[in-house]
Amino acid sequence: MIETTKGRRAFQVINVVILCIAALLCILPFLNLLSISLSSKLAASKGVIGFWPQEATLSSYIFIMRSAQFIRSFVIAIIRELLGVPINLAIILLTAYPLSKTREQFRWRNMYSWFFVFTMFFVPSLIPTYILVSSLHIMDTIWAITLPCAFPVFSMIVMLNFFRNLPKELEESATIDGAGHFRILTQIFIPTSLPSIATVTLFSVVMHWNSWFDGILYMNSPSNYPLQSYLQTIVVNPGQLLQTMMNDPEVYKILQSVSDQTTQAAQLFIAAIPMLLIYPFLQKYFITGLVLGSVKE
Repeated sequence: MIETTKGRRAFQVINVVILCIAALLCILPFLNLLSISLSSKLAASKGVIGFWPQEATLSSYIFIMRSAQFIRSFVIAIIRELLGVPINLAIILLTAYPLSKTREQFRWRNMYSWFFVFTMFFVPSLIPTYILVSSLHIMDTIWAITLPCAFPVFSMIVMLNFFRNLPKELEESATIDGAGHFRILTQIFIPTSLPSIATVTLFSVVMHWNSWFDGILYMNSPSNYPLQSYLQTIVVNPGQLLQTMMNDPEVYKILQSVSDQTTQAAQLFIAAIPMLLIYPFLQKYFITGLVLGSVKE
């Protein structure tokens, strides 16, 4: 048992205070964003909103729920997650497993490892990547924003180091029983690597959800923008949302109680909700998977 000294107690108090301040710095902007989205047009224009709504109303949320473009962009973002994350995991696992072997088992292991590390530091520039996507004839499709980022090398390295730290006896006993590499991977390595898999899954989910530049780059039609690309255009051009809803007569009634500021806040808060819901379920695996996956033999 660790002895509790005055110095250690002081360290614990300071540590708790610092962590509480850091937590508040993360939480307070969301509270302010939520307050703005729930406030009236007049209160938002006065700039008096803090962490509690003024003249609370759901008009901004009703307004953006009538936007077909916002709903379509949200659906495209979900589809991107459902396609992109499984592709990431499949490539990560199928690459990390052979690279986790010794040089006696996989002679060219080091060459492939250095090749992948090289791609982390020397990323292809924008023009060659654009030409490649265009040459594959996937412009303006969902594949244009999922395939170019299909192989996150850093996540593969985390998974690779986790595989290397698994007990060798597990693989040896399975090999003696006649199991092949695919069966060893699916029935031994993957079930025992859930913390690390949860970690790289979280990395992939956040990467796909927060990515906005590739949507603007590879999508010729704004109607095919994923959510973050659409939100970026709304922030730059606040009047664009109203322009896309000019044919809806009910919009002009709602406009009396909303503004660009409140609708932007509502859209940004809705965009953050999926990540806020996912984090609590994966957080318990995050630290374990990241630490164990960063330790080398």
